[in-house]
Amino acid sequence: MNLTAAPLALSSDVPFGGLAPFLVGVVVAAVLITAVWWGWRIRSREPAPPRPEDQPRLPESGPVRETRERREPSEMPHGGDRLTPHRMHGGRPGPRPAADQNPPTWDGGSGGFGSGGPGRT
Repeated sequence: MNLTAAPLALSSDVPFGGLAPFLVGVVVAAVLITAVWWGWRIRSREPAPPRPEDQPRLPESGPVRETRERREPSEMPHGGDRLTPHRMHGGRPGPRPAADQNPPTWDGGSGGFGSGGPGRT
């Protein structure tokens, strides 16, 4: 162990050696207290959280269920002007439901990534 540095550490040549870290700590504490006080001021100006009677409620008919149906594809006209949403479907509100509501099935063939197919052959 080197004891030549010990007298330097114990010397009191710097009169205010412990004052600088203390002042830095006081400044940091003051900044944190100011930040909390400022956050409370800002939060007090925000609207209050909604009351229980303002929360959404279930309809009288009960919960709404998901509806799944297949739709006929919309034919896109070729050429002419740009197609805008109000001109789609010939004035109808949306694509028609498909006549066959059974989902398409995969007929096999080669497998996709991660499906356990034959892979590279």
